[in-house]
Order: sequence, then structure tokens, then C-alpha cells
Amino acid sequence: MTIELVLARHAKSDWGDPGLRDHDRPLNERGLRDAPRMAARLAETGFRPDALLSSTALRARTTAEAFAAALETAVTLVPDLYGAPPSTLLATASTSGALRVMLVAHNPGMAELADTLSGGRIGEMPTCAVARFRWDDDDWAVVGAVDPNEWHIDTPR
Repeated sequence: MTIELVLARHAKSDWGDPGLRDHDRPLNERGLRDAPRMAARLAETGFRPDALLSSTALRARTTAEAFAAALETAVTLVPDLYGAPPSTLLATASTSGALRVMLVAHNPGMAELADTLSGGRIGEMPTCAVARFRWDDDDWAVVGAVDPNEWHIDTPR
């Protein structure tokens, strides 16, 4: 058994309406284009999550829905993922009851967690970046304590 953790930062959001709360910002044109494209690229790898968990923010939900369509799964909204630090992101994944987990959330937490899990080799998570980690173990206690057996990052550009 293996643990697979995929971290996806939400796609590019629209800052055009200053009256919107941060939580309610939609994706802009680039985000609407990048999310399905990155989702298709992840689907081509054969990854299928047991759990796809997303922040409740509109931009994250919309991004997660694009991934859910490509990966033929459902999205579970998790309010704690909005603005979450790395510890909350990892705790959410590890307590999901799944071994193959995808999180869709926000920086700086996503970039910090990806950087930690990659041993400092992922410094940044641009919008719609997808970082994938795999451990040859079925105990979430190894995640963060042991280097992954494999990791990869993909970005829209």
C-alpha cells in the first residue's frame, strides 16, 4: 500500500471586484483555462484520489470541480482548508480515512507544505500548480517524518 498526496493550489483568481470578500473571488479567464488543463494532465498520470478535499473559497471550489470532473470523483468541501497552515493541511489529509488524497487550497500554506515535503526543493506553488508525493507506506505518520519515495511538481507554464 502507498500513500499519495496531491497538493493543488487554486487557479488564478479575479481581483476585478473590490467589493467582493476574499472568500467569494471567482477564477479569472486564465484560471478558468488552466484548471481543466492541469486536471487533464493529472488524470493522464493515472492518479485517482480516494478523497478530493477543497477549501470552501469560490476560487478553490471551482478549481476542485475541474479536477473532480477529470478524475471522475466528487469534491468534499472542508472549511478548515481556507487559509490553512501546513499543519492543518496535513492533518486534514491524514485524518481523511483515505490513502490517495488531493487537497485544493491556498498559499502560503500549500507552498510551505510542498516545500517541507520536498526537502526544500519546491520553493513556490504558483496558481494551479500541482505537487504530487508518494510514500511506500500506509501509515500517515511517515508523511512529514520521512522523505517521500517520489515527488513531482507541475505548473501551468
